[in-house]
Amino acid sequence: MDKKTKIHAEENKQDLVITREFDLPVELLFKAYTEPEIVAQWMGTKVIQLENRKNGAWQFETSDPNGNVVFKANGVIHDFVANEKIVRTFEMENVNFAPQLEFLEFEKLTNETSKLTMQIIYKSIEHRLTQLKLPFAMGLNMAHDRLEEIVTKLK
Repeated sequence: MDKKTKIHAEENKQDLVITREFDLPVELLFKAYTEPEIVAQWMGTKVIQLENRKNGAWQFETSDPNGNVVFKANGVIHDFVANEKIVRTFEMENVNFAPQLEFLEFEKLTNETSKLTMQIIYKSIEHRLTQLKLPFAMGLNMAHDRLEEIVTKLK
Protein backbone atom coordinates (compact mmCIF):
# COMPACT_ATOMS: atom_id res chain seq x y z
CA MET A 1 0.00 0.00 0.00
CA ASP A 2 1.37 3.41 -0.99
CA LYS A 3 1.32 5.62 2.07
CA LYS A 4 2.68 8.85 0.63
CA THR A 5 0.73 12.07 0.80
CA LYS A 6 -0.96 12.85 -2.53
CA ILE A 7 -2.02 16.30 -3.68
CA HIS A 8 -4.68 16.59 -6.37
CA ALA A 9 -4.87 20.04 -7.97
CA GLU A 10 -7.35 20.36 -10.83
CA GLU A 11 -6.62 23.08 -13.38
CA ASN A 12 -8.42 26.41 -12.88
CA LYS A 13 -9.80 25.51 -9.45
CA GLN A 14 -9.43 27.29 -6.12
CA ASP A 15 -8.95 24.16 -4.07
CA LEU A 16 -6.61 21.23 -3.45
CA VAL A 17 -7.50 17.76 -2.25
CA ILE A 18 -4.81 16.06 -0.18
CA THR A 19 -5.04 12.38 0.77
CA ARG A 20 -2.87 10.07 2.80
CA GLU A 21 -3.37 6.59 4.17
CA PHE A 22 -1.73 5.84 7.52
CA ASP A 23 -0.84 2.63 9.31
CA LEU A 24 -2.65 4.03 12.33
CA PRO A 25 -6.10 3.49 13.81
CA VAL A 26 -8.35 6.46 13.04
CA GLU A 27 -8.43 7.40 16.74
CA LEU A 28 -4.65 7.83 16.82
CA LEU A 29 -4.59 9.75 13.55
CA PHE A 30 -7.23 12.10 14.94
CA LYS A 31 -5.22 12.51 18.17
CA ALA A 32 -2.24 13.59 16.07
CA TYR A 33 -4.28 16.60 14.94
CA THR A 34 -5.91 17.39 18.29
CA GLU A 35 -3.45 16.66 21.12
CA PRO A 36 -1.16 19.71 21.56
CA GLU A 37 1.87 17.63 22.62
CA ILE A 38 1.61 15.38 19.56
CA VAL A 39 0.93 18.27 17.15
CA ALA A 40 4.02 20.08 18.48
CA GLN A 41 6.20 17.01 17.85
CA TRP A 42 5.24 16.18 14.29
CA MET A 43 4.79 19.76 13.12
CA GLY A 44 7.91 20.98 14.89
CA THR A 45 6.04 23.98 16.27
CA LYS A 46 4.84 25.42 19.56
CA VAL A 47 1.11 25.05 20.15
CA ILE A 48 -0.03 28.32 21.73
CA GLN A 49 -3.74 27.48 21.62
CA LEU A 50 -5.79 24.49 20.44
CA GLU A 51 -9.47 24.55 21.39
CA ASN A 52 -10.88 21.38 19.86
CA ARG A 53 -14.53 22.32 19.64
CA LYS A 54 -16.99 24.11 17.39
CA ASN A 55 -16.07 27.83 17.39
CA GLY A 56 -12.74 27.03 19.04
CA ALA A 57 -9.50 28.74 18.10
CA TRP A 58 -5.98 27.56 17.41
CA GLN A 59 -2.57 29.23 17.16
CA PHE A 60 0.88 27.82 16.37
CA GLU A 61 4.28 29.47 16.45
CA THR A 62 7.70 28.30 15.27
CA SER A 63 11.01 29.87 16.33
CA ASP A 64 14.55 29.54 15.06
CA PRO A 65 17.38 28.30 17.35
CA ASN A 66 17.93 31.90 18.53
CA GLY A 67 14.32 32.22 19.68
CA ASN A 68 13.19 34.48 16.82
CA VAL A 69 9.65 33.70 15.68
CA VAL A 70 9.80 32.66 12.01
CA PHE A 71 6.25 31.33 11.54
CA LYS A 72 2.91 32.12 13.13
CA ALA A 73 -0.45 30.74 12.08
CA ASN A 74 -3.92 30.79 13.56
CA GLY A 75 -7.53 30.08 12.80
CA VAL A 76 -11.00 29.23 13.98
CA ILE A 77 -12.45 25.74 14.22
CA HIS A 78 -15.88 25.86 12.61
CA ASP A 79 -16.87 22.22 13.07
CA PHE A 80 -15.42 19.40 15.14
CA VAL A 81 -16.59 15.79 15.31
CA ALA A 82 -14.20 13.47 17.18
CA ASN A 83 -12.48 10.89 14.94
CA GLU A 84 -14.44 12.15 11.90
CA LYS A 85 -13.84 15.75 10.88
CA ILE A 86 -12.41 19.18 11.58
CA VAL A 87 -13.40 22.27 9.60
CA ARG A 88 -11.14 25.23 10.24
CA THR A 89 -9.62 28.36 8.82
CA PHE A 90 -5.86 28.70 8.39
CA GLU A 91 -4.14 32.07 8.33
CA MET A 92 -0.40 32.72 8.36
CA GLU A 93 0.69 35.94 10.01
CA ASN A 94 3.07 38.43 8.39
CA VAL A 95 2.80 36.93 4.90
CA ASN A 96 0.90 37.92 1.81
CA PHE A 97 -1.45 34.89 1.82
CA ALA A 98 -5.18 35.20 2.32
CA PRO A 99 -6.82 32.92 4.91
CA GLN A 100 -7.90 29.54 3.63
CA LEU A 101 -10.66 27.13 4.58
CA GLU A 102 -9.73 23.53 5.41
CA PHE A 103 -11.95 20.47 5.60
CA LEU A 104 -10.20 17.52 7.28
CA GLU A 105 -11.94 14.15 7.11
CA PHE A 106 -10.70 11.14 9.07
CA GLU A 107 -11.76 7.72 7.79
CA LYS A 108 -11.35 4.30 9.35
CA LEU A 109 -10.13 1.82 6.73
CA THR A 110 -9.45 -1.13 9.05
CA ASN A 111 -8.84 -1.42 12.79
CA GLU A 112 -5.19 -0.53 12.18
CA THR A 113 -5.32 1.80 9.15
CA SER A 114 -6.98 5.10 8.36
CA LYS A 115 -7.17 7.79 5.74
CA LEU A 116 -6.96 11.56 5.96
CA THR A 117 -8.60 13.65 3.24
CA MET A 118 -8.04 17.40 3.34
CA GLN A 119 -9.75 19.85 1.04
CA ILE A 120 -8.20 23.31 1.16
CA ILE A 121 -10.06 26.20 -0.44
CA TYR A 122 -8.10 29.31 -1.37
CA LYS A 123 -9.34 32.87 -2.00
CA SER A 124 -8.47 32.60 -5.69
CA ILE A 125 -6.86 30.40 -8.30
CA GLU A 126 -3.81 32.68 -8.09
CA HIS A 127 -3.47 32.14 -4.33
CA ARG A 128 -3.55 28.40 -4.85
CA LEU A 129 -0.92 28.61 -7.61
CA THR A 130 1.33 30.63 -5.32
CA GLN A 131 1.02 27.93 -2.64
CA LEU A 132 1.85 25.19 -5.14
CA LYS A 133 5.06 27.01 -6.20
CA LEU A 134 6.40 26.62 -2.66
CA PRO A 135 7.89 23.32 -1.42
CA PHE A 136 4.43 22.68 0.05
CA ALA A 137 4.01 19.09 -1.17
CA MET A 138 7.46 18.01 0.03
CA GLY A 139 6.98 19.65 3.44
CA LEU A 140 3.55 18.13 3.93
CA ASN A 141 4.77 14.66 3.00
CA MET A 142 7.72 14.99 5.42
CA ALA A 143 5.38 16.18 8.18
CA HIS A 144 3.01 13.26 7.59
CA ASP A 145 5.96 10.85 7.68
CA ARG A 146 6.94 12.32 11.08
CA LEU A 147 3.32 12.11 12.26
CA GLU A 148 3.15 8.41 11.45
CA GLU A 149 6.55 7.72 13.04
CA ILE A 150 5.72 9.57 16.27
CA VAL A 151 2.16 8.30 16.66
CA THR A 152 3.13 4.69 15.87
CA LYS A 153 5.04 4.73 19.17
CA LEU A 154 1.74 5.46 20.97
CA LYS A 155 0.10 2.24 19.72
